[in-house]
Amino acid sequence: MAFGPFLLLATFEGLLQAAILTLTALGLSLVFGVMRVVNVAHGEFYMLGAVIAWWVSTFVSSMFGMPPAVGFIAALIVSPLAVGAIAMVGERLILKRLNYNPESTIVATIGMLYIIQQSVLLTYGPDARRVAAPFYYRIQLPWFGYSGYNLFVIAAAAVLLLIVWFILSRTRIGLIMRATQFDAETAQAFGIPIDRVYSLVFAAGAMLAAIGAVLVVPIRQAHYLMGLDPLLLSFITVIIGGLGSLRGTVIAALLIGLSDGIISVFFSPTLAKMISTLLVALVLVFKPEGLFGAKAR
Repeated sequence: MAFGPFLLLATFEGLLQAAILTLTALGLSLVFGVMRVVNVAHGEFYMLGAVIAWWVSTFVSSMFGMPPAVGFIAALIVSPLAVGAIAMVGERLILKRLNYNPESTIVATIGMLYIIQQSVLLTYGPDARRVAAPFYYRIQLPWFGYSGYNLFVIAAAAVLLLIVWFILSRTRIGLIMRATQFDAETAQAFGIPIDRVYSLVFAAGAMLAAIGAVLVVPIRQAHYLMGLDPLLLSFITVIIGGLGSLRGTVIAALLIGLSDGIISVFFSPTLAKMISTLLVALVLVFKPEGLFGAKAR
């Protein structure tokens, strides 16, 4: 295969990774931007979304004999809602009691990470399991065939990104979130229920990660340790883009996803991770607030 087709294939793979990374990192950035909480358990919400998707799709297929598409749609609905509910319970029982103290919440979310991870290990087991894709279609290009489902994931992530942008910038809920992010005390003085906003935002961040996991689990198998890489890449993304900057998160996810896909195809995945880490170091040295983050006043 010539250079051009290789580059096209690498670009597709990079866009696929960027699509999932955007959803996962967006949830992490949203939580930090509004609550000023670094959620170390974010990767486990991603993993939990994939595992619940497997449970739901398997139950629908085995109990009712429905086709894979029905099980996938059911998982796409049930899994984010279940993960959001679990996140909301954790926020109410743990983070709220710590008064969202930055240092304390880091330790608390590390504890949540291990609780979720070990609970899944006990109930789901150590095996990796795959969810059947809702459809199998191969788009035949002149040089190679490419999965139609992968392109669907890219398109679905783009649509979800537009929905999130619309909610944050054009709705009353988004206005309340932005007011809370800008000045929580003033927002509370004007009657905004800050605790309720925090609970909603923490659940929404976890749900975005779960949606990304449901979309990717037909491509990558669900297992109890799958949350580590998305967590690290999400942190890299929000650091480069700027903590709390949704625009920066999206742009950084595209840069990291595309570069990772292209470098992995032409060189090696290890080199791609090394370059991402080096980029984080350079950003922290020369622009600590990130490419689009606001400078501390």
